[in-house]
Amino acid sequence: MKVAFQMDPIGAVDINADSSFRLAEEAQARGHSLFFYSPDQLAYQEGRITARGQDFTVQRVQGDHAQLGPMREVDLSTFDVVWLRQDPPFDMHYITSTHLLDRIKATTLVVNDPFWVRNYPEKLLVLDFPDLTPPTTIARDLDTIKAFKAKHEDVILKPLYGNGGAGVFRLDAGDRNLTSLHELFSGFSREPLIVQKFLPDVSNGDKRVILVDGEAVGAINRVPAAGETRSNMHVGGRPEKIGLSERDLEICAAIGPLLREKGQVFVGIDVIGDYLTEINVTSPTGIQELERFDGVNVAAQIWQAIEAKRA
Repeated sequence: MKVAFQMDPIGAVDINADSSFRLAEEAQARGHSLFFYSPDQLAYQEGRITARGQDFTVQRVQGDHAQLGPMREVDLSTFDVVWLRQDPPFDMHYITSTHLLDRIKATTLVVNDPFWVRNYPEKLLVLDFPDLTPPTTIARDLDTIKAFKAKHEDVILKPLYGNGGAGVFRLDAGDRNLTSLHELFSGFSREPLIVQKFLPDVSNGDKRVILVDGEAVGAINRVPAAGETRSNMHVGGRPEKIGLSERDLEICAAIGPLLREKGQVFVGIDVIGDYLTEINVTSPTGIQELERFDGVNVAAQIWQAIEAKRA
């Protein structure tokens, strides 16, 4: 198959952690050809969806892991698969790319389905499953957020469309910074904030469960660094081996059919204790860590699902 990756610069990735690199590596091993372009090079041109980018091959040699061909322009409708893999922020630039990729779905399989990536961002899709999630409020209004904090006392405050642990604050019962933080966020963004009851189980780790076409295939545990509330690996969280609990399987059974129906082939959910906190569909990670810990070749399972859909 002809496969295009819409992603951040491939030359800068960590080959031992990056999921997009592992997906490209597995695709190459299966005989598929690879093309890379950045989101800035995606365009609509008189009825065609085009991208300027480079054919490439990969090898597991850090610093020499991607061999790129000359720059050329392609019509993305001629590709079998396009991967939507750039990292958030989930801003209007990101949303526009999903609108453009929507236009090639008649001929090309876009993974994950861009219509539902756009309509099911990570912190909003969980609202469909209130029985699985901690108490949550989404608001821009300060009085609403204050009332939630007064009720639950110890809370997590974060930007609704943030990623990688950026802008995440724990405000315990004695904290007096809510108003200042609200002023700070409001000063540079019109987005609402999301506030959730703090879950003490996060000290034991924030579990990343990987689903392929709606089915749970494994999990890793991400343990916060000493003195840190956030467990994201971008901010020093430590990945550890862990199995799937009965509660994890219950959560996946509840959300899996919807993910499968909406074309979300590669999804990573976040589970703290017994609660689902996020459903990551934009650019999930964790497959290399899972493969190292459990020997599960998630990339192969993802490609098997994609090849079946194309067949």
